[in-house]
Amino acid sequence: MKREPFSIDLAGLQVAPAQTWGAVRMVPLLRDEPVHDLRLHPRLYGTDSLSIVEVGRNQRPGRTAPGEAYVAFVPHALVARWTVDGAPVATVGTQMLRPDQTPSDGFEVRVRRRLVRREQPNQARLLPLHLAVDGYLSLGFHGPATRWPEWSRRTLSEGLSERSEWFSSDGEWGLEDALRVFEIHPRQCGVVLYCGDQLVAAFVVPHPDDYRALHPTLINNMFAAEIQHFARMYPNVEGMVARFDESAVHDLADLRSALDVATQSWREMHTIMAAGLFDAPMMGEQAYRMGRFTLTRFLPVFDPDAENHIGEAIVDDAGNLAYLATVRLSVAQAKRGHLLAALADNDWNLDETAAYLRTDRRDLILRLDRAGFGDLLRPDLVEPARRSVGIPAK
Repeated sequence: MKREPFSIDLAGLQVAPAQTWGAVRMVPLLRDEPVHDLRLHPRLYGTDSLSIVEVGRNQRPGRTAPGEAYVAFVPHALVARWTVDGAPVATVGTQMLRPDQTPSDGFEVRVRRRLVRREQPNQARLLPLHLAVDGYLSLGFHGPATRWPEWSRRTLSEGLSERSEWFSSDGEWGLEDALRVFEIHPRQCGVVLYCGDQLVAAFVVPHPDDYRALHPTLINNMFAAEIQHFARMYPNVEGMVARFDESAVHDLADLRSALDVATQSWREMHTIMAAGLFDAPMMGEQAYRMGRFTLTRFLPVFDPDAENHIGEAIVDDAGNLAYLATVRLSVAQAKRGHLLAALADNDWNLDETAAYLRTDRRDLILRLDRAGFGDLLRPDLVEPARRSVGIPAK
């Protein structure tokens, strides 16, 4: 899939007052007008089974490596249903059934072969955030296209081989309690999640009914590591409480004006706090077409000194956002992505990559080794670099 510049446009979504619970701050997103011709509902798989999904990325000519697969624990999936004529779609559980049918008859779970798979006309199953994580794991997966002498024989013949990253669901850091006690607004279609006032994730769906059904599934998403990290740093956050000058409020019009000023103030504060996601440059890949909607996964430009978020979005032909799911990469994950992206941009040439990163060849070798990519290089290059900084040989 070809990567192109991608941006997240929150037009049509309004920010509601934030709610806090311990270190967790959740900012509701309300829709001016729900999306009626695309609907999402959850499909629970449980947390005790492993999912293996065939990815099917193309091998380079002449290679005989086995087929590629994405392996992960997938607690739940999303089922997307849409219409091609703009007619409304009923949410799951509200459709009319024959007396001998059950609500699950039209939504049978089967073994899946793709991260996004068509199940029947105008219905597809997607694994939330796993499409985005697969895009991150596929960075430079096939290795050098040129037989540079620095790389090991295995790297030249097989690429990066297996790659893995650790993401986990929330356990004991307050998100489960927060989801239980937080108020869901009548028009709420999404949420921006902060922990210790650091943006962790954003989640948007087409319709308020979809959000009510999917709100509890946030506990199974992949941002627990960042929640734990920031919860340790900031055990509690303060609520953003508006304070008025009582002497300036004489009637309901004055009170309404003061509320408008306070609302604009915390909306501006949210815009500043969320700039690391919504104002950051992204690169997107179109993954699936759903009538007038397109599913795209996106990656950051991997700036080690900034926030780095990956995710997936569904937008309509006019660019309006219908669905969004993001997760913030850890510092280590962002550094690995930065190195792999730099290598790919410089055709895996060590000297050119080192110059691009404003460092030297030895330091680049050490950075690759610390990031877990040392085995990709010839040992006679890695060992001298390790000894030069006092690291014992393996």
